[in-house]
Amino acid sequence: MATYKGIKGFPIQNLSAEPSNPIEGEMWYNSTSAVWKVEEATTAGAWATGGNMGTARYNLGAAGTQTAGLAFAGKTPAPGKQNVTEEYNGTSWSPSNNVNTARDRLAGCGIQTAALAFGGEAPPGNQNATEEYDGNSWTNSNPLNTARQQLAGAGIQTAALAFGGGTPTPELSATEEYDGNSWATSPGSLNTARRTLAGCGTQTAGLAFGGVTPASTGATEEYNGTSWTVGGSLNIAREQLGGAGLQTAALAFGGSSSTLPSGTGSTEEYDGTSWTTLPATLATVRYNIAGAGTQTAGLAFGGSGVLVPGTANATEEFTGAGAAVTKTITVS
Repeated sequence: MATYKGIKGFPIQNLSAEPSNPIEGEMWYNSTSAVWKVEEATTAGAWATGGNMGTARYNLGAAGTQTAGLAFAGKTPAPGKQNVTEEYNGTSWSPSNNVNTARDRLAGCGIQTAALAFGGEAPPGNQNATEEYDGNSWTNSNPLNTARQQLAGAGIQTAALAFGGGTPTPELSATEEYDGNSWATSPGSLNTARRTLAGCGTQTAGLAFGGVTPASTGATEEYNGTSWTVGGSLNIAREQLGGAGLQTAALAFGGSSSTLPSGTGSTEEYDGTSWTTLPATLATVRYNIAGAGTQTAGLAFGGSGVLVPGTANATEEFTGAGAAVTKTITVS
């Protein structure tokens, strides 16, 4: 009879903790938790619950990765506009220093130690404020040329992209590029002016998708550093959604529309040409949600909705198809 050692070339290990870099098909016994484990590859991607944010909120800014995320500003029913900043380590959120301008409906981009926050809404109205985060504190920088809210962003702190938004109406198509010091208005404007859209990618390969025109839209556009080109539309037209990834490997999730007033947990992947609806859905259906990370390692947090009274502090982590995951073997 064939044995595991005969098939794999090594015996099953007895370990007190998970191995640091297991390979697909590897099996071991965790003596601490007294369970059998195996390393597998996901087949269609899935969302898993992460640690809750300390401050539940919606319409917040986001940056970073799944294991080094950043949440900032946003809104709660009371007292309203927030300046709170939190950092995620892949397990839990920790408080950091506040943004200088409390606001919501803003955009963000970058990484946890070099993030950018821009635009939004706070009394007396639309914001053009821009702030840079160094992993500890926020510093004011030069403002956007067009003050706006409900916009989207992409890129890094020294090469960022801001596009769309509104005042809140009319919807805007203006695009701006940030060089680490100031914003310059791009000659290339979105083909579809909109707000409450999502964005991802880089300054020279950006992606805009979803939003309201004022009707909910699934319109997708790709930016090449100069102009926007129409791409494949989302399968579910929606606004107030989350996004993550690159122009050729993006993730869209959550949101709402006139036909989905309670929100949706639907998740879609973009390959640079078209969107594919995944069987994986958010456990907490919501809109006004924030997103960060990549297509295969996404992060969703915050939000609100009919099914989420008030605000949400829920965090979910997405693992894409083909990614390695550790599973417990159930023996009966």
